[in-house]
Amino acid sequence: MAVFQYNPFRSSEDTSPGLQLVFWGKEDCVPGHTVGPGVRDLYKIHFVHKGKGVVRAGTETVQLVAGQAFLIWPDIVCYYKADDEDPWTYSWIGFEGNEVQELLSRTFLTPEMPIFSMDSKVMPTLYDRLSDASLSSAALDLRLNSIFYEFLATWVETTERTERTERTSTPTVISGRGDQYVHQTLEFLHTHYNENISLADHADSLGIDRKHLSTLFKKSLDIPPRQYLLHYRMDRACDLLVTGKYTVGEVARSVGYQDPLLFSRMFKKIKGIPPSMYSHSLK
Repeated sequence: MAVFQYNPFRSSEDTSPGLQLVFWGKEDCVPGHTVGPGVRDLYKIHFVHKGKGVVRAGTETVQLVAGQAFLIWPDIVCYYKADDEDPWTYSWIGFEGNEVQELLSRTFLTPEMPIFSMDSKVMPTLYDRLSDASLSSAALDLRLNSIFYEFLATWVETTERTERTERTSTPTVISGRGDQYVHQTLEFLHTHYNENISLADHADSLGIDRKHLSTLFKKSLDIPPRQYLLHYRMDRACDLLVTGKYTVGEVARSVGYQDPLLFSRMFKKIKGIPPSMYSHSLK
């Protein structure tokens, strides 16, 4: 059964808010539960907490699993369906405003590629936090807006558009099961590169053998997933080093290395110089 909650402080129809929370909700879907094809008049994000289902993005149908999310655009035809055997449980948030497009311009999201990975802190608990805040009285509007804006900031950071993400997110349209696994693995690596991650556990979550996943990944990108992760971490390290704000140890831990010496060796192996000299080499 679906549970909907609404923002009682939503502006009237004749105004043009910058950013506005409209509603939020959650549902344990029954097997095969289908929505659409149809359109919405606002932006709506679904967060998949468990189970799986499919989303039609453009002309392609993509399977989503727990830990992923998808955005629905206003006036864009959308369709999604819970799995027949392992139906998803998802929560959602609906919002609108004339500043949403500017936020989206900072992300890699498009109507043809509306899928992204959830962060580990804000998005999984968003429904509960908004619902708890709705029990407040005098400060309800402030509490809802605080949670809403925290979510927006995390969302933009999670889906940030950079030269690297634009390059590594291709292909953006998923045409087959193999490409689907590769894309989900890219999202997993981009989101969790700064953690002690296990590709074997990720493969298990997709229901695929780790070696087979590595074969698909290498066939698609001409590089094994572990090497891709190494290069991705070093590219991100370069972004941090060039600012001159962080120590080598801070950069190392920010890209998934608890041992700065190991990080330095790997950085020199990939970039040809020690990380302590990287920013100077660009001058």
